[in-house]
Amino acid sequence: MSIPKSISRSTCLYLASALLGLAPLAPALAKTVKIGVLAPLTGPSAADGQEFVNGVKWAVDEANAAGGVAGHTFAVVTADVKDGSAANVTSAVEHLTGTSGLEVVITGYANLSMFEIDLFKEAGIPYLSAGPSPSVAAIIGKAPADYWCCWSYTADFTGYATDLLPAVKEFAAQGKMSIADQTVAIISSDNPFSKGISEGMKKVFGGNGWKITVDEIVPYGPVGDWRAILAKVRASKPNLIVNTDYLPSNSALFLKQFLENPTNSTVFLQYAPSVPEFIKLTGAQSTGVLYDMIGAPLDSPKWPRAPKLLAGYKAKYGVESGAYGVGLYEMTHMYFDALKKVGNPADHKAIGLAIGAASKESAAGVIKFDPKTHVALIGLDYVPTSFWQIQNGKRVLVGPGKYASGSFQTPPWVKK
Repeated sequence: MSIPKSISRSTCLYLASALLGLAPLAPALAKTVKIGVLAPLTGPSAADGQEFVNGVKWAVDEANAAGGVAGHTFAVVTADVKDGSAANVTSAVEHLTGTSGLEVVITGYANLSMFEIDLFKEAGIPYLSAGPSPSVAAIIGKAPADYWCCWSYTADFTGYATDLLPAVKEFAAQGKMSIADQTVAIISSDNPFSKGISEGMKKVFGGNGWKITVDEIVPYGPVGDWRAILAKVRASKPNLIVNTDYLPSNSALFLKQFLENPTNSTVFLQYAPSVPEFIKLTGAQSTGVLYDMIGAPLDSPKWPRAPKLLAGYKAKYGVESGAYGVGLYEMTHMYFDALKKVGNPADHKAIGLAIGAASKESAAGVIKFDPKTHVALIGLDYVPTSFWQIQNGKRVLVGPGKYASGSFQTPPWVKK
């Protein structure tokens, strides 16, 4: 059979395949990929949840405006974990995994035990989180090859327990705070994140000769009054006060009630001051508060990517980003990078493994995963423990020196 010259090569292939009884050779059609976001959209952590969604939508808007990734465009599907209880997280996960066209799920955190990792393993869906890394490591470390799905953007939490004491010693050496008595009051909330950090700190401070003058734990959830605990703190007059309750409203109330009759103590509050809501609640009173972060954007000229993205987030949403707005933007791009390599969003295992093989410069440092735990590596060359102080309504990166944009200042309530 002769074929007219006007017939295209693709038509020839189609005719040939038809004659041989074969299916026609057609390219795979691109589709809209759905990206799931687990987030506390209601409840005490709703401010964080909105940042989760904002970060992912920002990355998706940019990708779609540029024509997509690997031929695909994207849509965001959210699921509310509410208070983070096991029942609410399970319901939210089931909603996402039952959504047609959903190919990946991203979150800041859902349940602090990270039990949902096993749900995503069973569903075979890539899951990138920034929740408590010790919980991630405990689950995945038993059989990392079975958890190709799941990776932690948040680095190893070891630094939360070990790095505060060296930082405090450095600030004292600069003449900015007194640690002459080597005394510390430690208050915690009864949840895995807060309690795990406080228990680690107690071992570090106690092992280095410090006296723990107050050791208190409060039930997880809203705290209506800190005055009973603060009375014990005032009686002991510690050099350092640590409160690892991470809810912004709780931490703000703790600070306000402490300042009713402050002691000459440096106040360290875990995580909460990083949330924009905290400064709104405390106003000028927040000046002097110290906190640290693992995985926060390194807002410093010494790490230009972070200031650029923080400015971009504020330009898009009109508010500042905490750790999660920019963080989930970066996590979404880690998924995009994996999709570029794999091509097919439905090849979940290949996508998961490509995410895990990444080494990416992010706003928080260089993200590279530990193959034994699937947790991002911590350290000056990867993701550092960064120390921040609120100074006149702004967060100033005061350590480590490699990234610092300012220096620690004696809190205004401390009498010199």
